[in-house]
Amino acid sequence: MAGEGGLSPESVDSPKRPRKQRVSAIRRLGRQWMLLVAAIVVAVAGFTVYRLHGIFASQDVTSTPNGLDSDAAPFNPKHVVIEVFGPPGTVATITYLDVDAQPQHVDAAKLPWTYDTTTTKPAVAVNVSAQGDSNSIGCRIKIDNEVKDERTVNTLNAFTYCLDKSG
Repeated sequence: MAGEGGLSPESVDSPKRPRKQRVSAIRRLGRQWMLLVAAIVVAVAGFTVYRLHGIFASQDVTSTPNGLDSDAAPFNPKHVVIEVFGPPGTVATITYLDVDAQPQHVDAAKLPWTYDTTTTKPAVAVNVSAQGDSNSIGCRIKIDNEVKDERTVNTLNAFTYCLDKSG
């Protein structure tokens, strides 16, 4: 009976055994092809960056010498004087910008009034305005003993201002 019908007695009577599935390398790569492509892209990108670093010489180390800022000579100090003057006994309200360009206010200042300071800044903008209770008031801005601006006003409750941007 083995020859008839092509069935052998062992195959008819034997229980079915599970077949071992063979997984080939090509089938594994077929399932995980995205990982392989990603690895190749990362490798090519890394090699390209490495070559570009070599072409543009970015691996060369450049250094800056220490202590450059200590070699610079400081600016010549500037002596700044703001004066407000008027007849004796005059009381004035004064507003001004100091050497740090911060607004300042002085109420009921007896004249003559002076703001005197020294700075090492390369430029100074100074401004002063004053209004007094007399018929005359004046102001003066001096930088390094050179008068930069001066005004005197003669009128009722006089108001004056002085400005220097070049200091």
